[in-house]
Amino acid sequence: MTDPRPIRVLIVDDDPMVIAGLELIVGSAPDIDVVGTATDGDEVIDAIHRHHPDVVLLDVRMKRQDGLVTTAAVNRLPHPPRIIVLTTWDTDDVVRRAIAGGAAGFLLKTANPADIVQAVRTVHAGAGVLSPDKVPYVFDVLNEGRSDRDAATAALSRLSARERDVAVEVARGLSNAQIGAKLYLGEATVKTHLANAQRKLGVGGRVGVAVIVTKAGLV
Repeated sequence: MTDPRPIRVLIVDDDPMVIAGLELIVGSAPDIDVVGTATDGDEVIDAIHRHHPDVVLLDVRMKRQDGLVTTAAVNRLPHPPRIIVLTTWDTDDVVRRAIAGGAAGFLLKTANPADIVQAVRTVHAGAGVLSPDKVPYVFDVLNEGRSDRDAATAALSRLSARERDVAVEVARGLSNAQIGAKLYLGEATVKTHLANAQRKLGVGGRVGVAVIVTKAGLV
């Protein structure tokens, strides 16, 4: 059943013009509310406690605390919002660190406005998003060699059977609700299995889980 409540979004960027532009883009969608803004990474935790966003659009380069450090800090919260790293810095290292920190999405600020809006909806539904020009890089990472496959297989062996099932469906791009329907599990149970899998695998988000599952050759 579709959630009738608008998706609550927090925008974080040190450029007021970028904030204004993103507010216009995502705030124009009928199913999204911009509930707050922040201008630096060290303001984000307080802003989350104050505004309770579902999704955070987060810049990378900021004056006091960058978005990658902030991503990791947010994902240490008990019930963190989903994070989309939205940046002009198109480097593979940024993608790697964003995934490691638990970001649910990575997009360039030059992305089509419709793609940014859809990304908010996608990560809110429990899936992940990646800038199309970063897909080849991610697949390069996933195919670095046999030793990576062995390490990924060993890591997945630490999961229970149900946690492994959930991890595989995450790698296939299914949302939590879709996984629940496929595996006959409640959505809360899926979230619990996924959180346990992330902890055992030592990753901060579902993209990291998907990377390990794909490295192991399970999808």
